[in-house]
Amino acid sequence: MEKLINDFSFGLFFWQIAILVVLILLLKKFAWGPILNSLNSREEGIKDALESAEKARVEMQNLKADNEKLLIDARMERDAILKEARNLKEKMIAEASDEAQKKADKIVAQAKDSIEHEKQSAMNELKNQVANLSIEIAEKVVRKELSDKKEQYQMIERMIGDAKLN
Repeated sequence: MEKLINDFSFGLFFWQIAILVVLILLLKKFAWGPILNSLNSREEGIKDALESAEKARVEMQNLKADNEKLLIDARMERDAILKEARNLKEKMIAEASDEAQKKADKIVAQAKDSIEHEKQSAMNELKNQVANLSIEIAEKVVRKELSDKKEQYQMIERMIGDAKLN
């Protein structure tokens, strides 16, 4: 250390300090300034990217919430449409069933009326035929019985006898 103190020169020290100050000023102007500016712009870019990422994340959350809400609304609307369709189907089936029942009842009533009419027609025709047959039989019997005078007298006496009894 003594050697350093003995060999110390103020002129050399002054020039070294001056060169160091000039070197620091040159570095500040030409190296540190652009380096610091690029670091600051990079820091700003990173900060902006982080803010953009945060905004995008918030926007994604909002979009996700909106999508979920739209999905829920779409499901509710689908369920409402399906419920309405089921109700409409049941109503149409009930109306068709009622209409079919009314038509069936009408057909049954018409059939009953037709059967009753046919029955009455058949009964009337049967009565007419029975009456015609009875008249024909009675006519044949009366002709046969009245063909002989002796039988005519016997029949008249029987009728008189029956008339007295009544």
